[in-house]
Amino acid sequence: MELVTPGIGLIFWQAVTFILVLFILSKFVWRPIMNALRAREASIEDAIKAADLARDEMDRLIADNEKLLAEARLERDHLIREATVIATKIREEAKEDVGKITDKMIQDAKRTIELEKHAVLSAIKNQVAELSLTISEKILRKSLTGEHQHRNLIDEYLKDLKLN
Repeated sequence: MELVTPGIGLIFWQAVTFILVLFILSKFVWRPIMNALRAREASIEDAIKAADLARDEMDRLIADNEKLLAEARLERDHLIREATVIATKIREEAKEDVGKITDKMIQDAKRTIELEKHAVLSAIKNQVAELSLTISEKILRKSLTGEHQHRNLIDEYLKDLKLN
């Protein structure tokens, strides 16, 4: 059993070696490891804070974007409504203008037709009067062959002229 039970000298030297290794590790290795762990912990905390800030900023930007989109939609709807109203107004004004122009053209055409109608009627009256005079003259020449008939006709016209 001697193999299984350790001796006092061995335990002493193992304890001394352990304390010496523990002292060396605490002096030279433990501080850099702890400093590295603290630095890593600080950088992880900073990264988490930065991620939280970035998430908050992203949420704020998303909210701003949604607000801007809503305002843009409202503005678009407003512009579409205004454009529709203006287009309707322009269409109505164009219809009114076309109606006024059409009425004016119709009135001008009626006036022109009336003027030309009067001109044609005057021309026809003048031609009828000329034809009547020509026919009357020819008839009178044939029927008044004697001087006595000419004198009677002249006297008769002079009496009518004095009465009118």
